[in-house]
Amino acid sequence: MKTHLSNAIYGVLDYAAYPIGLLVVAPVVLHNLGVVRFGIWTVANAVVSTGSIIASGFGDANIQHVASRRGAGDHDAPLRAVRALMGINLMLGIAIAVLGWVLSPIVAAHVSGSSAALEQTCLWSLRVACVMLVVRAIESVCISTQRAFERYGAAVRISIVARLLALAAVAGLTFLSHSVAAIMGAACPLTLAGLGLQLIRLKRLLGADSLIPAFDRGAMHALMSFGAFCWLQAVSGVVFSQMDRLTLGVSLGAAAVASYAFCAQMAQPIFGFAASGLHFLFPYLSNRSASMSPAALRRSLLIAFACNLVFVAASAGALLLLGNRILHVWAGAEIARSAAPIMPVIVWSSALLGLNVTATYALLALGRVRMVTGFNLASGAIMLLLMLYLTPRFGIKGIAFARLSYALISLLLYIPLLGHFLARPVSRRNIRALQPVKEEL
Repeated sequence: MKTHLSNAIYGVLDYAAYPIGLLVVAPVVLHNLGVVRFGIWTVANAVVSTGSIIASGFGDANIQHVASRRGAGDHDAPLRAVRALMGINLMLGIAIAVLGWVLSPIVAAHVSGSSAALEQTCLWSLRVACVMLVVRAIESVCISTQRAFERYGAAVRISIVARLLALAAVAGLTFLSHSVAAIMGAACPLTLAGLGLQLIRLKRLLGADSLIPAFDRGAMHALMSFGAFCWLQAVSGVVFSQMDRLTLGVSLGAAAVASYAFCAQMAQPIFGFAASGLHFLFPYLSNRSASMSPAALRRSLLIAFACNLVFVAASAGALLLLGNRILHVWAGAEIARSAAPIMPVIVWSSALLGLNVTATYALLALGRVRMVTGFNLASGAIMLLLMLYLTPRFGIKGIAFARLSYALISLLLYIPLLGHFLARPVSRRNIRALQPVKEEL
């Protein structure tokens, strides 16, 4: 229990530390650089974040495969999987970086406006971001592998320290230079240093002489069969998470986006903290699903769901009671007033999505990645269709209700999970037959 609590705390810290650091640093960067250069810096950071998410979309496949192989006593499989994933992430990262490098002049021209000087600094800021996303993609291999070993602390500590030091360097450099490209470049050495420490620790963990990419056929097949759906989820998640704001901006303008964005940002931690805090459930179940009895698996899931429910209920209740007051202090009376009609709907949508965390991790651990991906894509598609239908008729409320539909449909994942455990008694021999890799093959 102590290990699980520690992993949960580190999972939450990994989720929260960098955004909180950004909130602290942003006023300094904004004051020293001005609005336009601050916007360029924000866009460059978005490129790093989005590109690295897409490039590292096979991370959950690595966690599932390494954890399940460890549970089966295959001690050579983790190193083979890690070296295969190094190759996959490196190829994806380089491909996305090259695409970003080629498109950077077009993006810079649109972001910077008519100023040639700003266009150049935007161009090189975006190209530095392309390099950094490759580094993040490699780092994700180290983090996902240590999570598969249920060792969240070491990887998270290194990642948090490196990123917070990079933010501190950015903030400090804005007092000396107004070049966004130089500021982005200053973060690179610290990011690379963090990657170096992660690789050293990973080599020790695996007892490996080398982590150079090696495309082992068995490892590649296992990672690709599971990971293709994980990658699709990562890409669709990036798309679906931005479509509500894009649709709202096109339909109703920037003012409507502002009030909606503040509501969504305030409610997002309900899901974010639940997902990061319970992430340890994924490697834990993947490692033990072949050896635990059905009763023990059910007991673990019930405990996890109870914790999930208590957290979601407490945090959603607090926001429903205090959300408008918080918005009033945080964003001002006008934003709070315009956001009041949609606040409860957005809070409920984040709460229901947060309640879905236990089912998602359990099904992924049991190898049901196709089912999870199918539900996510279906709920995202329905959300987009409802946005297009409801927004012209109900405005910002239509967007909020479309978002709620996504969370409600995702909750249906509990039906196949309950069916897995309640349909019939399952012997230990049958549980072994449900090993995720075999099921996907």
